[in-house]
Amino acid sequence: MSVAMAAGIAALSVIGAGLGIGVATSKAVEAVARQPEASNKITTIFLLGAALAEATAIYGLLIAILIIFFLK
Repeated sequence: MSVAMAAGIAALSVIGAGLGIGVATSKAVEAVARQPEASNKITTIFLLGAALAEATAIYGLLIAILIIFFLK
């Protein structure tokens, strides 16, 4: 039971990353709509932020898998 709870808590990082990427995307779209001439800079910064958020999700998923298979 505690292994499943630990894995569930570790998997919550996926939800956080998804919410973070969603917020970042909405802000990037707003920024491009306001300043279309800066779209290249905004896109670069957005892609860097999205990659970092995805890395967090992948770490959470990896920890959840490790907990499930190695702490039984």
